[in-house]
Amino acid sequence: MGLIYISFRYIYILFCYLSEAAPAVEIAAFFDPDTFSYSYVVAVGGEAAIIDPVLDYDPVAGRTTTHNADRLISHARAHNLKVQWILETHVHADHLTAARYVQETLGGSTVIGERVTAVQDIFAGVFNATDVVANGSQFDLLVADGAELVLGDGVIRVMHTPGHTPACVTYVIEDAAFVGDTLFMPDYGTARTDFPGGDAVALFGSIQKILSLPDETRLFMCHDYGSATRSEYQHETSVAAERNDNIHLAGAADAAAFAEFREARDKDLAAPRLLYPAVQFNMRGGNFPPAESNGQVYFKIPVKRH
Repeated sequence: MGLIYISFRYIYILFCYLSEAAPAVEIAAFFDPDTFSYSYVVAVGGEAAIIDPVLDYDPVAGRTTTHNADRLISHARAHNLKVQWILETHVHADHLTAARYVQETLGGSTVIGERVTAVQDIFAGVFNATDVVANGSQFDLLVADGAELVLGDGVIRVMHTPGHTPACVTYVIEDAAFVGDTLFMPDYGTARTDFPGGDAVALFGSIQKILSLPDETRLFMCHDYGSATRSEYQHETSVAAERNDNIHLAGAADAAAFAEFREARDKDLAAPRLLYPAVQFNMRGGNFPPAESNGQVYFKIPVKRH
């Protein structure tokens, strides 16, 4: 009788432990070699979030295609996933977002950090985009620091991590964090801060915020460009690896030292190839500018005259 009691007691303890265990998170990464971008399909309990989807754009032909986004869509359909969220880590300056196309195909709500309004305010002026109301209404949901979104039986936690842009956010799903452009692989470094609204001191604070997560937290990159020490592209590292090995954090004892280094480095960086079309498209939530009187849609290129 005692043995039966002990057996049932351990079964009960095991049941309690399993019922409180973290939900399983399945992550599929998709790389676009044209923009060196990573997109993700994150699934928890049959529900999915798609993070930073890429819309292909040929700037010479002025044409968009959907090859990269269709890979995400095919994956979601093949695994019978219900897309709940389409998450943007920020207004990208190096690729066009496929958020609207994915939403039209699979459903889900588009999400971005609430400070996107600051980005819209800046670039609506740069491009004289009179149609852009800087209130974030182009997205379904604006999220603040500490916000939580339900995904299956899991939770997506939002961390405001500005610096690269005022609106950058990191999405934390169980032991995984999707950091946007705030950090790159340790042998590549950290985000540039020379775009309008960028702030190297704020970036340092955001990096420390990410590095305050548990050491074993997996960090997923938005981009990878390779490095002098490796030929293959990578998308995953950890908090511990970034803290110990990130080449831009070595010797950066405080925010001032990091900002001095970061700002000096930014002066030598070229503008992203798709900067102008990407920002115009992405600040509109993945919509084109309104058509002109001839029915044609245009991206504007500001010209600096000599």
